[in-house]
Amino acid sequence: MKKMLAAALVASMVMGITACGGSSKPAETKAPESAKETEAAEGTKEGATEAAAADEKKTGSEMTWKLATDAAKDYPTTKALIKFADEVYEKSNGRIAVDVYESSILGDEVSYMEQLQAGTVDVAKLSIGTLSGLYEDTQIFLLPFLFKNNTEMWKVLEGDVGTTIKNGLNDYSIQGIGFTDCGSRCFYTTTEVKTIDDFKGLPIRVQNNQLMNSMVSNLGANPVNVAANEVYSALQTGVCKGGENNPNIILSDSLYEVAPYILLDNHTTTMDVICMNLDLWESLSDEDKAIVDEAMADATAYDREIWDASIDASLQTLKDKGATIVEPDDATLDSFRDAMAPIYEEYSTKYATLLDAINTTLEKK
Repeated sequence: MKKMLAAALVASMVMGITACGGSSKPAETKAPESAKETEAAEGTKEGATEAAAADEKKTGSEMTWKLATDAAKDYPTTKALIKFADEVYEKSNGRIAVDVYESSILGDEVSYMEQLQAGTVDVAKLSIGTLSGLYEDTQIFLLPFLFKNNTEMWKVLEGDVGTTIKNGLNDYSIQGIGFTDCGSRCFYTTTEVKTIDDFKGLPIRVQNNQLMNSMVSNLGANPVNVAANEVYSALQTGVCKGGENNPNIILSDSLYEVAPYILLDNHTTTMDVICMNLDLWESLSDEDKAIVDEAMADATAYDREIWDASIDASLQTLKDKGATIVEPDDATLDSFRDAMAPIYEEYSTKYATLLDAINTTLEKK
């Protein structure tokens, strides 16, 4: 009953959520990707030959897993997931093949999360925004300014808190197997915003989440919940006059075309959780669990390696395309943090144990 109620709740809470790597444009229907297939798509004859050979080999695998993500194939997280798939195949000597279905081929996050719970999807990339509608404790990672940077975030995720989150998903037929970076979110607007006063009355698109709604309300703006694939048109028509996401998404979804002002306040630094169907996880031998863990560790390291570089590249491209990048001064950021005090008062009580564990981890040298 708990799982059924949770599934119903998440469908209502997370409708229209923008996942970390999601797109505001309709996805094309295409075949799943492997790293070798990606190389082939870049047009090299060698890549095409290798991709064909890989597909032929995978037909003899004992297990073939479906891995779902809403992110495009050139997104850093998807590249890391393709690396995970290839490493599982290699480390298992071809016994386990993992097909990566990117760009929402298997539906949006809410849809394929339900498929993950049912066992029709085996592995999935899930954003905290989506997971928090199912596993409420994860909502704490949406607290504005919880982490100063992704170094702090990774320190927490690599410790006991990360283990607690991964195993806490067991109540919902899911096992967390790892994390990938989701960047730091910043505001993009149709008119320039430099201070907290500039937010007054501005309709800002955020995830359909109570905490995120409270965040923009406390800045003086009006939260607007629009489906992820409607954000661009909502900005065009004035339904909203801004939103928030990481620079990679602002670029890949072309949001800068209609909202060319970007405020690099980095108000929320968060992660995606890589999840496996719990029944599948529990059916694996210790050897195969070790293969999954090792492949995930390698994929996470790769993700962290390419993520910062991708943000720098996206910001430069945004500038080249005419976007105005505003870096707020310390006084502005302090005013943002002060405005979040009521949120911390509420959630520090609600998630006291988890927040204490996070703070204890961050205080360790």
